[in-house]
Amino acid sequence: MFVYTVKTGDSLYGIGQKFAISVDTLRAVNGLTATNIVTGQALLVTSDVYVVQPGDSFWTISRMAFVPLNALMQANPGIRPENLSPGMKLNLPKIDRRLVTSFSYTQLRTPAADQALIEGHAPYLTYIALFETHFNWNGDLSPLNDSAAVLSAWRGRVTPILTVTNLSESGFNSALVHRVVNTPDVQAHLIDNMMNLATSHGYGGINIDFEGVLAADREAFVTFLQALKARTQAAGLNLSIAVPAKTDDTVPWVKGYDYEAIGAVVDLVFIMAYDWHHAGSEPGATAPIELVRRTVRYAASLIDRSKIIMGTPFYGYDWVIPYSGQTPGQAITNQAAVNLAMSEQVPINYSEADQAAYFYYTDDNGQNHVVWFEDTRSLFNKAQIVYNARLGGIGSWQLNFAMPQYPWVFTHFFQIRKV
Repeated sequence: MFVYTVKTGDSLYGIGQKFAISVDTLRAVNGLTATNIVTGQALLVTSDVYVVQPGDSFWTISRMAFVPLNALMQANPGIRPENLSPGMKLNLPKIDRRLVTSFSYTQLRTPAADQALIEGHAPYLTYIALFETHFNWNGDLSPLNDSAAVLSAWRGRVTPILTVTNLSESGFNSALVHRVVNTPDVQAHLIDNMMNLATSHGYGGINIDFEGVLAADREAFVTFLQALKARTQAAGLNLSIAVPAKTDDTVPWVKGYDYEAIGAVVDLVFIMAYDWHHAGSEPGATAPIELVRRTVRYAASLIDRSKIIMGTPFYGYDWVIPYSGQTPGQAITNQAAVNLAMSEQVPINYSEADQAAYFYYTDDNGQNHVVWFEDTRSLFNKAQIVYNARLGGIGSWQLNFAMPQYPWVFTHFFQIRKV
């Protein structure tokens, strides 16, 4: 298996002929509904044999296949690097996969859609966090139509997780969190409601996705988690939390999350390693690779690595340019971004510094746009961080965004734990 970057003059048919793989397979693996690929597009080729192309070396091929150079050479003992020539066939070795936890989110839609999605993704999941129920000022929870999803998860040997958020009509509400963590009777009522919902609906755990926790609530938030942990542990439920990415503890808007204290309480910490650039920011990579690495290093210095789940984004953003701040970017799934580049027939660029893809296009109104998104190369590099850092697992926001290559990428590096 390797990633091929489309070159000028390439076609799906030609690529299939070059690597002895069918066009139908290329389309299915890469989620393509059309065949008019564009220069710079990353295609996952699921062959275990690589046909050497002009300009290739063992080093460049090892990078395309995301395998160690020495492993590639050992898998092809009869071929010396200096004798590599176009047309030669190289065996692509398997790597020693690590056993990890796979924890991803999905937004509930309809029972039929939820069931179909979970059945399709079940082999690649340990936990599925069902998004979401939110609470009000009294600690009451919003209703969930979740029975089909919960049942489908258990049938697929995936543990369903109840996701509880501080969402309101205006977005994630810091004031709601402040009230809950500082008002004992409301806190007790919310915890009772979460436990009742989780146990009565058949969940295997609770995920806390409280976003925008204030720095002033840092200690109170940990105390809340400790109270909840006492209840979940007694009931045999897993307790996880989603936390924003940070590379140190100095940035005011993420100071409310005490990584070390939180990590000591909960069972799993899902780090949202994305949104460094977002709808309200200037254009750029959603998850620049160096910031992801720095976040992982910082988190691993404070939290048991076996508890850390590194979240990956299955989305990017589309901005009008030149950027003025008046028009926010629009979220776009990674697959929709590829489809848009193909529809507009514009080349896809790749930032080596950020390990992220981007392209430019002009819409029907004559406005110029730039789209930044995560492609197969990006996901491979993110998964490699988890692998090399020996983290507890990997996950995504979110499965409804349907990044078709992710099962191949995840299972290249990992054996998925089932509990």
